[in-house]
Amino acid sequence: MDVERGKNNSRPGPPPAPVVAPYYYEEGETSSAAGREWTAWIVPMVVVANVAMFIVTMLINNCPHHTQTLRRRCVATFLGRFSFQPLRENPLFGPSSSTLLKLGGLEWDKVVHQHQGWRLITCIWLHAGVIHLLANMLSLIFIGMRLEQQFGFVRIGVIYLLSGFGGSILSSLFIRNSISVGASGALFGLLGAMLSELITNWTIYSNKAAALLTLLFIIVINLAVGILPHVDNFAHIGGFLTGFLLGFILLIRPQFKWIERRNLPPTTRAKTKHKPYQYTLWVIAMILLIVGFVVGLVMLFRGENGNKHCHWCHYLSCVPTSRWNCGN
Repeated sequence: MDVERGKNNSRPGPPPAPVVAPYYYEEGETSSAAGREWTAWIVPMVVVANVAMFIVTMLINNCPHHTQTLRRRCVATFLGRFSFQPLRENPLFGPSSSTLLKLGGLEWDKVVHQHQGWRLITCIWLHAGVIHLLANMLSLIFIGMRLEQQFGFVRIGVIYLLSGFGGSILSSLFIRNSISVGASGALFGLLGAMLSELITNWTIYSNKAAALLTLLFIIVINLAVGILPHVDNFAHIGGFLTGFLLGFILLIRPQFKWIERRNLPPTTRAKTKHKPYQYTLWVIAMILLIVGFVVGLVMLFRGENGNKHCHWCHYLSCVPTSRWNCGN
């Protein structure tokens, strides 16, 4: 999940246990039809990079030096400068909001008025606490490893980074008064890519309806968690939509009759590598992706407030109840 850290250090809710996507099995799968099995290395490297970045964040945070008072005591002081902020400030066992902002946390004012567009990327490598980090990294391992083994590090790496970037853009358009960090925009992009991959390669899967319903259920549950306070659901939605479109572009598989054309009679061989509907979805997705990025970036750097163009959209990120409100 992407965690939204308020400037007044209000308490973010603890993230849920990671929910991961199922695996699918191809119909008539053979060694040639299944395609090359890649060795997953980019996903483990991303996990290592995120853990290393969190260690650096805690090193710079140095809670005992900056926070320790009689009323505000650091947590796990035996860790020295790696100890955590007081739980009232950060119940996720992590650094302060000021440290996250210093290291590249996403904030609208700094992106738009101080021309720090690099924060749209750096924020996906930061995490608000140990719980936040564990939830995202476990999800990345379960989702990303299988995808990388199927499609290779280049395509999955591109989907991960562009989805995180797309999530940051949508988040900045709708959230102005909070700091946002976390990799879950990128994670939701992988979920979105799994859904579009299932759709565009529909004919090669068995148990299609069950696979689709299971994946949709997982996506809906994860998006529903985003309506809790202090969870940046706009990053989730932006990442999901980006990954969904990228899946049609990057995860397209050739049809079975094309792969096995040498073993089939001439009359039954496929004449094209992909089916017509796959080409159609590829073109539509490419157009929507380019238009979406261009429009989003233009609106962002012009200082547009997305809430003025969509008065109900704030409910997508937080729904007020008798137990909490959605203020910063």
